[in-house]
Amino acid sequence: WLSDRKKRALQKKDVDVRRRIELIQDFEMPTVCTTIKVSKDGQYILATVVTFEILSDDYSKIVFLHNDRYIEFHSQSGFYYKTRIPKFGRDFSYHYPSCDLYFVGASSEVYRLNLEQGRYLNPLQTDAAENNVCDINSVHGLFATGTIEGRVECWDPRTRNRVGLLDCALNSVTADSEINSLPTISALKFNGALTMAVGTTTGQVLLYDLRSDKPLLVKDHQYGLPIKSVHFQDSLDLILSADSRIVKMWNKNSGKIFTSLEPEHDLNDVCLYPNSGMLLTASETPKMGIYYIPVLGPAPRWCSFLDNLTEELEENPESTVYDDYKFVTKKDLENLGLTHLIGSPFLRAYMHGFFMDIRLYHKVKLMVNPFAYEEYRKDKIRQKIEETRAQRVQLKKLPKVNKELALKLIEEEEEKQKSTWKKKVKSLPNILTDDRFKVMFENPDFQVDEESEEFRLLNPLVSKISEKRKKKLRLLEQQELREKEEEEEPEGKPSDAESSESSDDEKAWVEEVRKQRRLLQQEEKVKRQERLKEDQQTVLKPQFYEIKAGEEFRSFKDSATKQKLMNKTLEDRLKIEAKNGTLSVSDTTVGSKQLTFTLKRSEQQKKQQEAEKLHRQERKRLRRSAGHLKSRHKRGRSFH
Repeated sequence: WLSDRKKRALQKKDVDVRRRIELIQDFEMPTVCTTIKVSKDGQYILATVVTFEILSDDYSKIVFLHNDRYIEFHSQSGFYYKTRIPKFGRDFSYHYPSCDLYFVGASSEVYRLNLEQGRYLNPLQTDAAENNVCDINSVHGLFATGTIEGRVECWDPRTRNRVGLLDCALNSVTADSEINSLPTISALKFNGALTMAVGTTTGQVLLYDLRSDKPLLVKDHQYGLPIKSVHFQDSLDLILSADSRIVKMWNKNSGKIFTSLEPEHDLNDVCLYPNSGMLLTASETPKMGIYYIPVLGPAPRWCSFLDNLTEELEENPESTVYDDYKFVTKKDLENLGLTHLIGSPFLRAYMHGFFMDIRLYHKVKLMVNPFAYEEYRKDKIRQKIEETRAQRVQLKKLPKVNKELALKLIEEEEEKQKSTWKKKVKSLPNILTDDRFKVMFENPDFQVDEESEEFRLLNPLVSKISEKRKKKLRLLEQQELREKEEEEEPEGKPSDAESSESSDDEKAWVEEVRKQRRLLQQEEKVKRQERLKEDQQTVLKPQFYEIKAGEEFRSFKDSATKQKLMNKTLEDRLKIEAKNGTLSVSDTTVGSKQLTFTLKRSEQQKKQQEAEKLHRQERKRLRRSAGHLKSRHKRGRSFH
């Protein structure tokens, strides 16, 4: 993103820019370059916007394939002859033994033009609808064409018969690759008599042995972009495959990546300078790229001074960052409060961050943290003090987590160091200094809970083990002293003494465990009694509910019913209203639905109807009571 003028201005100050070398001055095209090749004698580099082939060792005989079906022949003096093929061409190859040009393109036929006779020969009829690329083996003259169906057809020019067919589209699909479309052939290259590399439009490179129809290796670029070119590098057994984004160099036997190049602009073609470590690239920019990798081979004769320069660069490595620019990440921008500048000319995106002007960076840094120099000065003083303290006697600092355990380990280590028996003990790594256990003394999650039931039950065993360890060390020391005094005295204690001692230790440990278990049961009982007492003392407080304005409270049951109704879907609510009689659905004569809603009664109407209902019930009750009294009166009169 730096212009040539800025680069020239930076040459005065930047060492890296000053050391940069322009191998070929003004190595650029008036427009975008699509194809780049080197003559066989290595003296000429040709770059064009169309496909071409160099027939001679130098530039004296060149054939160009245009986009308008025309074929141009150029001699050393310039344009020589022009002819036309029936269909649009995409690629062609020259067969030196027969002087035949093979053209493939938007047709199932492969057109043959004989340069010795000056006429077209009978074409080769393939099974494909279209052919994209072709190549001729320089050893035995086998002609191969890559089809749009993802196949490679091999022909023998001597008999004009097809001798082989490879289904590369089927073999390019592996367990790790994701294919969204049919892989067609986009690159084809022979190496020696039996090796062939095929590139697909889905980003895979297949390496074949002509004696087998199965690929030896399938290399995926992982970008899903069409493979532009494939080249072989014999000295290191490498394959250089390129798509529009990246050039990958990988071992042809194992598929392991050797290195890769990712230019700033999209790639159109890659040319490997013969017998050297130089690469030439044609990209979507007028300026063509030149890369020199010393590991691949020596520099060409016309720039042999590069070998000496690369040795000097290895001896004196220096910074490659411009002095006028500062590289910052997105996190740095957030700390500086400059995230709003992303996308503006003040920040230039590069890799995982941005380049910004160093003057702007220092100015903002000073505004954000004006005491940066004071902090830097204090850090330097602190470092000096720590360096002087390192010469003094170091005090032992306990970690923040598991201090008791760390203290116990330190004491045990000191006892081992003091004991005279340490010479015979195998040295084991200390847990405190072992990186595998450092998290136990740093992470609070590993803190030992001494109040837990498991720890309290195991603590007698742990303490007993430590006591046994100390006792064993003392016994061994005493034993060593006795050996010095009386060599014939039997070692250790009698078996009955050891067994009685071990049995006493086991009884003591069992009693300690039982004691801890009784204490745990008592504590659990006390906790249950406290919880029961808290539950009994808990007083239930009344709960208050707020009624919205304009609503009248009737009962909790009605509000719960209304809430359940509101949670139901529209379909369920319509069914409930239809069941209650407030909704009716009917079909019209034109085939549509008609809905009729009945308004609900108001609260005043409901109260009036309830009052009328109570009045009617009261009148019925009075009538029944009056009829009952009248019947009793009649029975009384008849009795008298």
